[in-house]
Amino acid sequence: MKTKTVAPSTWLPERWISVLAHVGSLLPLVILVIDFLADRLTANPIQQATIRTGKTALILLVLSLACTPINTVFGFRPALRVRRALGLYGFLYVCVHLFIFSVLDFGIDLQLIWQELIHKPYVLAGFGAFLLLVPLAITSTKAWQKRLGKEWKLLHKLFYLISLIVVLHFALVVKSITGRPEPLIWGAGVIILLLLRLPALRKTISSTRARLTQKQPMRPMPTVSK
Repeated sequence: MKTKTVAPSTWLPERWISVLAHVGSLLPLVILVIDFLADRLTANPIQQATIRTGKTALILLVLSLACTPINTVFGFRPALRVRRALGLYGFLYVCVHLFIFSVLDFGIDLQLIWQELIHKPYVLAGFGAFLLLVPLAITSTKAWQKRLGKEWKLLHKLFYLISLIVVLHFALVVKSITGRPEPLIWGAGVIILLLLRLPALRKTISSTRARLTQKQPMRPMPTVSK
């Protein structure tokens, strides 16, 4: 059986967004490792690494959430190709974020970690988001999608709730929302992305976009009599 080969000249134009997603997702981790080895993570490297991985996780998870609305509004179907990859990379950074917190910062001291969970709501929110992400990451493959059938879509709708919890976690870390509007901006962005997923709104936007992009027949040029 012959395998289909794709010429490099056609592969890159078709897969450029996938390449961009993989490179862009891994780059912050590479930079973090380089800065750690070069001792450039400020006076508190653990705190800096925790902040960086958490912020990158937030960005990637929201970008994954944005893929479907981007296709709905702009008709940019290539965005759907990287939706799963962005979500899995976001989960990777969540795992690294949790590892730095629980292992490097607290030395797997379960009593101290438990105290943090009880007394600091942002820790509880972050840990809750992680627990909800685990089954989504495990069942992200096509094999699991086929195995679960209709339940797969129902399960992965948890991602909508997770995105809100992640933003809440970020807002609680920042602590002062009125002094720093960034959490409010992220929250508003996530709410807009969720609203754009409503079936009625998606249908309206898609039909409007189709009408606007529909090619109109060219009118014949009027003849000028001499």
